[in-house]
Amino acid sequence: MRIAPLNRWVAILAITAFSLTGFNACSESPLSPESGKSAPSLTGPIVGEQQAVVFTEGFESGTKTSYAAATITLGSGSWNLNDALIGTSTSDRKSGTKSARVVNTGKITQQFNVTNGISTVSVKHAKYGTDANSSWELWVSVNSGSTWTKYGSTVSTTSTTLTTATITVNVTGSARIELRKVSGGSARINIDDVVINDNAGGTPPPGNTETESNNTTGTANSVSVFPTTLNGTMSTTTDVDYFKFSVTNGQTVSLSMTVPAGLDYDLYLLNPSSATVASSENGAGSTESISYAATVSGTFYAQVLSYSGSSTSSWYALTVNVTGGSTPPPSSSVHLTLGNPSGAVTSTSYPTNYLMEKTQYAMSYHRDRGIPNWVAWHLDATWLGSTARQDDFRADNTLPSGWYQVGGSSYSGSGFDRGHLCPSADRTKTVADNSSTFLMTNMMPQAPNNNQGPWAKLEDYLRTLVSSGNEVYIYAGSYGTQSTIDGGRVTVPAGTWKVAVVLTSGTGDLGRVTTSTRVIAVDMTNYNASISKTADWKTFRVSVDAIESKTGLDLLNAVSTTIQATIESRVDNL
Repeated sequence: MRIAPLNRWVAILAITAFSLTGFNACSESPLSPESGKSAPSLTGPIVGEQQAVVFTEGFESGTKTSYAAATITLGSGSWNLNDALIGTSTSDRKSGTKSARVVNTGKITQQFNVTNGISTVSVKHAKYGTDANSSWELWVSVNSGSTWTKYGSTVSTTSTTLTTATITVNVTGSARIELRKVSGGSARINIDDVVINDNAGGTPPPGNTETESNNTTGTANSVSVFPTTLNGTMSTTTDVDYFKFSVTNGQTVSLSMTVPAGLDYDLYLLNPSSATVASSENGAGSTESISYAATVSGTFYAQVLSYSGSSTSSWYALTVNVTGGSTPPPSSSVHLTLGNPSGAVTSTSYPTNYLMEKTQYAMSYHRDRGIPNWVAWHLDATWLGSTARQDDFRADNTLPSGWYQVGGSSYSGSGFDRGHLCPSADRTKTVADNSSTFLMTNMMPQAPNNNQGPWAKLEDYLRTLVSSGNEVYIYAGSYGTQSTIDGGRVTVPAGTWKVAVVLTSGTGDLGRVTTSTRVIAVDMTNYNASISKTADWKTFRVSVDAIESKTGLDLLNAVSTTIQATIESRVDNL
């Protein structure tokens, strides 16, 4: 048995300090080896373990004082800088004495390939001087620069302090990268310490991807639908990944993790007090598994780390399941006629999947993100009238005692709209109905070009369907993390989504959903620079399956699985 994870890192740091100062460590390893495996040396290659190749460019050895396009030689090789230079001024944000500075729609392009694939790319970025916010993207080529593909979401640069963005790529073979400033304009971005981690472990299996930074229990990725399979990477030798989920007393937590052959990641389960209650520490390439019967209710955590930091930059696949105990009670809310996508319950034991049922809509609220996971509402002619827009944005005082209440001014100065999930214009029968849509639990920070553009156009379109004799069941929500506002208490999502099931007006609606029922699903980026206010909402149509893959939700789960298989795989084209 090995020592506990925290003590193990302390031991590693202590031994490393001795080796760096010339002292000889004692002959016995501080880490007890796994059964049948010798404890690895901390100062040399690890025999039998696959080693990660990490490529870094810090811009310290190059010189370029003009923004004009040119290819220069840096410490790692040749790079082309277009509308970019090497900055050395006091206004340049840098780790050492130099960093790249990019303006307009400038690019920093690698002129050579890495040969062992790319698992992740990490980039430090910050605003130059007192310049305005900007945004940039990572593009990758696997054919020596002939064609390029964007990876990850558009990254917003909003701080004057270098911040690390880590983007998952997972390509194999020869590849190179290009960093593109996409916001245009005279605002400048500093780029430094570009780290490319190789992909010796191969391409990960399909599944949801972890979102960095999730290196502490406080920043753990949330899991609310079970079972869920996620994949992720150990992006550095000290990376630790956390995933959190709600468990009630008497339920069983089942965790299973696979990694490629030759790699060694370990798995731990932590209780609501962050104490380790179960672990799995098998050898390289072995499946790690945990089954644990909870004796308390609250938020539990799955922790993934590599043995002695020895196996990095390669993927793992983690399956999380919570079974037994009580199940969410059936809801009488008309808005949940077609299902409760995350099994949300009205219990403070589930703060990240808390069910709120109002007369006008229902939702799963995420206390830690300060926004809903999803909102569901029914729309037919009985909800529409002539009531004026109330514009009374305010906190929702029906949240449990002690929970932070996002206020009407919490988004002020952020650059994001107070974006309705259930729209004001869908609730115009009475003042009370319309006013309810201005509760901040029904809001998300939404890019203006998204909210005022294709998102609003789709809302208008759905109301025209109602005017034509239809009724619509609508679910809407968000996913991912772009940044935070309100002192870190409100998450700005990376993307927004909506699903609408269209039926002719009638009764017995659940039973009237068939394989021919029209289902509209859209997935829209929430990065303002990446979406046009004039865009047609139809260009964002996807399948329900695609949204479920990104969010981990089980949409329309009250509909028979046979019908779901048909309507959720289809992309609307009317």
